[in-house]
Amino acid sequence: MRIPTNALIPVFAGAGLLHFTKPEPFDSIVPPQLPGRARTYTLVSGAAELAAALLLAAPALGPRSNAGHRRRSASLRRAGGAFSAALLALVWPANFYMAWQWRGKSWPKRALAVARLPLQLPMIRAAWRAATAR
Repeated sequence: MRIPTNALIPVFAGAGLLHFTKPEPFDSIVPPQLPGRARTYTLVSGAAELAAALLLAAPALGPRSNAGHRRRSASLRRAGGAFSAALLALVWPANFYMAWQWRGKSWPKRALAVARLPLQLPMIRAAWRAATAR
């Protein structure tokens, strides 16, 4: 499966906003082995997802006619790709924890939780393509 890099922008923006508007589901999948409060991890990861969306969207956020903007935005997008790939790898354990938590739920919920796990790989590859684009 090949996910277009631009598809990550609304995914990160939407998930980032949800971390602030409906934090409870995200709090519940923070592995309890982590130190500190789950809400802190939820808010920090939400802010990181919003930052990732902005960095990946950098080329579309300014005038294309300005050479300086084009140069800076390409650099920001590459940084956003690397940041996004790292972020996706760092939050992956929460997806595993959620799949483990949902092992007793209905089969559609279990299937959804398990299906999220391999989906992370093409998302990481899409982010990495943005990081390595020239």
